Amino acid sequence: MATFLYKLGRSAFRRRRLVALLWVALLAVAGIGAATAPVATSSSFSIPGTEAQRAFDLLEERFPGAGADGATARVVFKAPAGQKMTDPAHKAVVEETVAALKSGSDQIVSVTDPYTGQAVSQNGSTAYVSVAYKVNAMELTDETREALTQAGHNAQGKGLTVEVGGDALQTMPETGSGEIVGVVIAGIVLVLTFGSLVAAGLPLLTAIIGVGIGVSSIAALASVLDLGSTTSTLAMMIGLAVGIDYALFIVSRYRAELAEGREKEDAAGRAVGTAGSAVVFAGLTVVIALVGLAVVNIPMLTKMGFAAAGTVVIAVLIALTLIPAMLGFAGDKVIGRKQRKAAKAGAEGGAEGGATKSAKSEKPNGGTRWARFVIRRPVMVLLIGVLGLGAIALPAASLEMGLPDDGVKPTSTTERRAYDALSDGFGPGFNGPLLVVVDGDKATADRTVSTIKGLEGWAAVTPATPNKAGDAAMITVVPKDRPSSGATETLVHDIRNATGDDVLVTGATAMNIDFSQKMNDALVPYLALVVGLAFLLLTVVFRSILVPLKAALGFLLSVVAALGAVVAVFQWGWLGSLFGVEQTGPIMSMMPIFMVGVVFGLAMDYEVFLVTRMREAYVHGERPGEAIVTGFKHSARVVTAAAVIMIAVFSGFIGMTDQMIKMIGFGLAIAVLFDAFVVRMAIVPAVLALLGHKAWWLPKWLDRILPNVDVEGEGLAKDTPAGGAPGSKPDLVKV
Repeated sequence: MATFLYKLGRSAFRRRRLVALLWVALLAVAGIGAATAPVATSSSFSIPGTEAQRAFDLLEERFPGAGADGATARVVFKAPAGQKMTDPAHKAVVEETVAALKSGSDQIVSVTDPYTGQAVSQNGSTAYVSVAYKVNAMELTDETREALTQAGHNAQGKGLTVEVGGDALQTMPETGSGEIVGVVIAGIVLVLTFGSLVAAGLPLLTAIIGVGIGVSSIAALASVLDLGSTTSTLAMMIGLAVGIDYALFIVSRYRAELAEGREKEDAAGRAVGTAGSAVVFAGLTVVIALVGLAVVNIPMLTKMGFAAAGTVVIAVLIALTLIPAMLGFAGDKVIGRKQRKAAKAGAEGGAEGGATKSAKSEKPNGGTRWARFVIRRPVMVLLIGVLGLGAIALPAASLEMGLPDDGVKPTSTTERRAYDALSDGFGPGFNGPLLVVVDGDKATADRTVSTIKGLEGWAAVTPATPNKAGDAAMITVVPKDRPSSGATETLVHDIRNATGDDVLVTGATAMNIDFSQKMNDALVPYLALVVGLAFLLLTVVFRSILVPLKAALGFLLSVVAALGAVVAVFQWGWLGSLFGVEQTGPIMSMMPIFMVGVVFGLAMDYEVFLVTRMREAYVHGERPGEAIVTGFKHSARVVTAAAVIMIAVFSGFIGMTDQMIKMIGFGLAIAVLFDAFVVRMAIVPAVLALLGHKAWWLPKWLDRILPNVDVEGEGLAKDTPAGGAPGSKPDLVKV
C-alpha cells in the first residue's frame, strides 16, 4: 500500500493543476445540485419492529385521511392574574383565533375550539387550541407556518399571554457562532503547530472543500433519500474534524521529509505513502463505525451514519490527492520563515551548519520528555489514568434515556413557554399524552378504557373514538407525570401488560420509550461488530494482538467516562449553565450507541497515527522503549494539535440551540479529550512500556495469513533510492 500511495502522492504533486481543477469542479457540481434540488419534503421517523410503530401503521390503515403522521400544534392562552379564560372578552379573542387558524391554510385537518373540546384548565387560567395538519412538519409550507405564528401574534396584543408549541414549528436547528469559533481555534492551533500561515491554511481549506462537497451532496439528495436536517449537521461535524486532522498529518509528514533533505515531489510521495497509509486505515475505522449504525435498524440513524461515512471517505481522498497537489502550489512557503532562514543558513554554512542542524534536531522536544517520563513510571501513570477516568465514569451508572422534547428547549423559545404553560395549567403529563389504538369493535374499546382506569399513573382517560368502519378506536391517556419520567414509562408498560395483543400504545412518549429500548438492545451487537472489525483491521496494521486489544479497551474506558460526563452535565445539571443547559432531563436515547460509533472511529485515528510511528521505529531496529520515545518525538505534537482541533470543532456545536446537537457536540468533544490526552498519550505508552517486546508479538501462523499492508513504509525504505520513485532513478521536480 505504501508504494501505491507513494506513486499517487507524486502523481498528484506533479499534476497539481489537474487535480485541483477536478476537486473544484466536483465542489461546483455538488453546489449546483444542492441549489437546484427540490427542498426535502419529508423526514420520516420510524422504528421498525416496535409496538408504537405498529400502532402508528394501524392508525394510517384504519383512520385514512386523519393525518396520523401529520404535524400538530397547540396555541396556548393564559389569562392575566385574577382573570379567567372564560371571561367574555378573552373568549372572543380565542374564538377569533380559531376562525383565523381554520382559514389560514388548506393543509389543516382540524382546529379544536377549547370551549367545546374541554381544553380549559380547572382554575380557568389556561386554555389551548389544538391544530392538526394533513402532512408532517417537514412538509408544511412557509405560508402555513406563518399563518400559525401570525394567529398567535394577533392574539398576543389583546390582553392575553399567547404561546405556540408543537412539532409544526419544527425547523432546522439554529446555528450558533460556536462553529466559526471552533474553526478559528483550529486555525490558531495550526499556525502554532506549523509556524506558517500557508501550512496552517492548507488543512482548513481542504477540509472546507471536503465538507462543502459532502454537505452539498446530502442537500442535493435529501428529497430523494428522505434525509433529515440532523444528517447534514452530523456530516459537517465529523467531516470538518477528520478533514482537518487527516490533512494535518500529511502536511506534517511532508515537512518532516523536507527537513531530511528530500526534494519536494519525493517528500510529497513519501508523506502520502507513510502518513497517508495511516490516514486510509484511520478513515476505514471511522467508516466502519458509522456504517455499522445500520445494525440498529432505525432508518434515520442508518442514513445519518452513511451520510457521515461518505463525508469521511471524501476527506480521505482529499488528503491523498488534493493535499499533495496543494503542497506543490505552496512551494517553500509551507515551511515557516524561521525554518527557511535556518535551512538557508545551514546550507551556506556547509558542514558546520549541518552539524548545528543535527544538534538542534537531537534536542528533546515535549513529546520526547513526556514519553521518557512515562517509561520511567509506567505503573503510576497507568493507575492515575485508569482510576481518574473510572471516577468520571461513575455517573454513567445513573443513566436515564429518552428523547428531547419542547421541555428542554431554551426558555426564550415560544415552544418552551407553551410547554411550561400547559404543564402549569393541566399537569406535567399533558405534554406527553399516550395514544391507545384498539384493533376491535366498540365493546373491546370500552373494556380497554375500563382496564386503563383500573391502573395507576394516569390523570385523564378519554372515551374511545371509533373509526367509520367501527373496527378500530382511539383512546387518549394523559399521564400524571412528565413525558420523560419513569412513572410515565411504567404506565406505558402497565397498559401493554394489562391489555391484549389487539391494543397498541403509541404517541411521542411511547415512541421514545420503544426507541430507547431498541437502542439498548442493539448496543451489544453493534459494539461487537464495530470493535471486532476494527480489531481485525488494527491487527493487520500493527501485526500484533495485544496492541489492538489495548486500543479497544482504552476506547471503552474513554467512552464510558465521556458518557459519565454527559450524565453529570445534562441529566444532573452539574456546570449546566456553563454549557447552556437550561433544563436537565434524560440523555438522548441514541447517545450511548452514537458515541460508541463515532468516538471509536475518531479514537482509532490517534491510535493509528501515534502507534504506527512507534512500530515504524521498532521494525527498523529500535528497542521497545526507544520506539515509544521515537513515536512521541515525531507524532506527539501533531496528535496533540489534531486533538485540540477536533475538540474545538465539536465544542463549536455546543452553542447550537437544538438540545440534541448540543449534547452530541459536548459528548464528542469530551470523549476526544479523554481518549487523546489520557488514553493515547498516557495509558497507551505506559502499557507498551510494561509489555516490552510482547506488545508486538503475533503468532507465526497468523503472520503468514494476514496481508502485509506496509503502513510503516518499510517497502519505501528498501526499494526507493533517496529522492526517487521505487525501482527508478530520482525524478526531481523543482517548484
